[in-house]
Amino acid sequence: MTATGVALVAVGWLAGTMLLWRVRTPPPVGVHKGLAATASVVIPARNEAGSLPRLLTSLGAQVEPPLEVIVVNDGSTDATAALARAAGATVIDAPAPPVGWLGKPWACHVGTEAATGECLLFLDADTWLATDGVARLVAAHASMTPTGVLSVQPFHEVHHPYEQLSAICNVVPILASGVATPGAARSSRVAFGPCLVTRAADLDAAGGFTAVRGEIVEDAALARAYRTAGRPVRCLGGGTTVRFRMYPDGLRSLIEGWTKNLAGGAQRVSRLALLGSLAWVCAGMSVTADALTDPSPTVALAWVALSAQLAWMLRRLGSFHWVTSVLFPIPLLAFVALFLRSLVLRLVGRPVTWRGRRIDARRGTMEQ
Repeated sequence: MTATGVALVAVGWLAGTMLLWRVRTPPPVGVHKGLAATASVVIPARNEAGSLPRLLTSLGAQVEPPLEVIVVNDGSTDATAALARAAGATVIDAPAPPVGWLGKPWACHVGTEAATGECLLFLDADTWLATDGVARLVAAHASMTPTGVLSVQPFHEVHHPYEQLSAICNVVPILASGVATPGAARSSRVAFGPCLVTRAADLDAAGGFTAVRGEIVEDAALARAYRTAGRPVRCLGGGTTVRFRMYPDGLRSLIEGWTKNLAGGAQRVSRLALLGSLAWVCAGMSVTADALTDPSPTVALAWVALSAQLAWMLRRLGSFHWVTSVLFPIPLLAFVALFLRSLVLRLVGRPVTWRGRRIDARRGTMEQ
């Protein structure tokens, strides 16, 4: 390994450490006990029969129940609506999205219009909460950003070997967001869509989901809308409060999901954090290349350093196996391939497929 290679690894390792220094999670409820009863839970759902029951079961077990649970059935062709009704949720069958709207923003808009709570808690159907989850989330919003939006990236539960390929795809967005640095800003440039908490009045002041109706990465666009309206955006990690399992339907869903999100999200983050993330990725690629072409004790030491760092990162973000950290070039190459695929499709205007819909990533238009 050359001196330049050693310097690249050192800079990347330090950048990764600083950018994932501390993953803050929702604190205990404290003085805001009782606010959960003011919250409407809104769940946009399209063909989520496999995931939705776990979330609804967790909502039914809350020590401080929300005011209401609304499931917006977004054109599902499976048992999503029936399962939601059986669990006692209010089910709204959303009409087809109007021209210019994408599916998830439209479903969230429909749910917002139906909600009666002062506070709105938006949850993806593949999430689930601890028994005090609603109380913690609403209390965290009230204490950290009462006039803005609180965003939580859930802890990622991993079950099957192919899901390990998402490891770097989970790490890089957190690094690039800058939300886990030692001096993270009071207001973030991004938000995480699986879990959002806001007051209905503040969502309206930010333009609601109408402001992000054609956005594939609607969470990052929503953060920008809040900031433009002078409303703060705060981000936390899910920890034991909010968990999810991404892409449980197989490798194809994993490829489609990350292809839809990766390149678009990169446009919204801090440039400094993005450069640090790039340095970290390049460090991993450099060590991988040197291990194949010029193995040496220095390369082995760099491999151990990056593996140990990745294991430290992943412990706080998901239930990834330690072997994934040791074999980091595999998920790293998967990330690079998925990012390039996402970028190319966005640049050339070719549609991406998600949940049975074809979406033009460049124009923000959708085919049913």
